[in-house]
Amino acid sequence: MLSPEESKKALYKWFRKRYIADLDQLFHVLETNSRMSVFRRLKLIGYLTSYTDAGRYYTLVDLPLFDSWGLWFYQGIGFSKAGTLKATVVDIVHSSSAGMTPKELLHLLKIRIPNTLHNALHGLVKSNHISRHRCERLCLYTHADPDKEQIQIEARRVQRQRGVQLGRLLPIETTIAVLAEALKAGQVIVTPSEIAARLAVRGLAVTVDQVSRIFSEYGIQAEKKTSMSR
Repeated sequence: MLSPEESKKALYKWFRKRYIADLDQLFHVLETNSRMSVFRRLKLIGYLTSYTDAGRYYTLVDLPLFDSWGLWFYQGIGFSKAGTLKATVVDIVHSSSAGMTPKELLHLLKIRIPNTLHNALHGLVKSNHISRHRCERLCLYTHADPDKEQIQIEARRVQRQRGVQLGRLLPIETTIAVLAEALKAGQVIVTPSEIAARLAVRGLAVTVDQVSRIFSEYGIQAEKKTSMSR
């Protein structure tokens, strides 16, 4: 087992290069087979556990670049400022302007196994951390506070009347990141897939469809010189 100082250096070296690690990799880095020793060393420098993949992965608290939902993804693995999946769901549902449907939560949280989310939602409703409401044939999860719940329900009703596609709404940080990468591309030919790939390297998971949507909304022509580069 490495000493505390050696452990700190070894962990920083690993995470600054690879960003995440599972327990087996941490055993190797710290030269130990003791779970307790690994977490004792991690606690000294501050760490987060993934809310996806059954909490199998770890990262340092100062590494993630969280979006406005408090989420960060690396290689499809999700981390949250809130910590656990349940705490993350509560934060998102409470901060959403019009509540969240299971489909929206699955898309936003990138949960691969729907039952994982559904079980979390069931438990949170049962423990009164969030509420569930039927809204025009939609199952809508809302704030636990009745007054705030009614505001979200009304906002959802108005959005549906106006034909707003809720799945189109993206955190502002995502939009800014896409536009920034398009600006960096300058006079070169730029495609949504290229922008998505460049952002993935930085740990921001954005789909090609989302990039295409932002291109369309801001008048950027895919596979041509960007309108902002003139």
